[in-house]
Amino acid sequence: MLSALSKKQSHRCDSMIKTPLCDLLNIEFPILQGGMAWVSDAQLAAAVSNAGGLGIISSMNADENWLRQEIHKVKSLTDKPFGINVMLMNPHVDKIAQVLIEEKVPVITTGAGNPGKFIKLWIAAGIKVIPVVPSTGLARFAERAGATAVIAEGGESGGHVGDMATLPLVPQVCDAVSIPVIAAGGIGDGRGIAAALMLGAVGVQLGTRFLVADETNIHENYKDKIIKAKDIDTVLTGKSLGHPVRALKTSFTRSFLKAENDPSTPKETLEEYGRGALRIAAQEGDSQNGCFMAGQISGLIKEKQSAKNIILTLVKETETALKGGLQWVK
Repeated sequence: MLSALSKKQSHRCDSMIKTPLCDLLNIEFPILQGGMAWVSDAQLAAAVSNAGGLGIISSMNADENWLRQEIHKVKSLTDKPFGINVMLMNPHVDKIAQVLIEEKVPVITTGAGNPGKFIKLWIAAGIKVIPVVPSTGLARFAERAGATAVIAEGGESGGHVGDMATLPLVPQVCDAVSIPVIAAGGIGDGRGIAAALMLGAVGVQLGTRFLVADETNIHENYKDKIIKAKDIDTVLTGKSLGHPVRALKTSFTRSFLKAENDPSTPKETLEEYGRGALRIAAQEGDSQNGCFMAGQISGLIKEKQSAKNIILTLVKETETALKGGLQWVK
């Protein structure tokens, strides 16, 4: 990886974290902003793309008309590449898949389902498809289906998570597939990015760090909770339902866990209890009824910044960490 990083410098910058992902996606830095429901909209995606990363809009459970409007908005705010995250359990997913082709979206990331039925259609339309995977098995499946790359996401991330942690997951996925691997989960500063590169990844995806971006349209209570969080301030809920979610500890998560640990609580009650909780957190900042999804790196985040300053800080930190690592090896 070190030799790959040094073989070719970007025509846009002289950063030592130039990787093959930069050329693949036509971006300046190998940093993707995660597609977070009720968080990642056109404004945030454009700000990240304009700063040299890849901004991504979350299609969440929205319909195709809402998504088309967001695509038009991001195109009006940036002339740089951007992506759309497709939640494959979305009831409108078939229509959304067609809108992405019609709008010539540059990059698609996928989650919460099997993208196999869409990958060939999207690739044929010239779209780069990058599924999020929690295991080597799903990474191999994505490669066989024709994916451009994969995002190997560990359970330290915020929101819906898998079982494996990032540190063991990423190198195993890198060994399992021949397509590029992007690391995600538990990465919040340049040290984490440097570590991901050393594990064999060609880039990273960050979600929680961008929750506090100036351009992120969420309630200030949400941002303040991230800033105030300590290392042990996230918790997993929903494990009994088969789809665990990592979020900040709040009155909501404590109540949810109490109900979840009560054998007499029906699963239907738990599912209904959590319905709409992320929207309430993001839009209303209500800690009694809202679920503030966030990753374990929340404790590393100490200030709100613009998306541009976040990326420039990450790049500087990564270069410092890589140089320090090289000096240590010597």
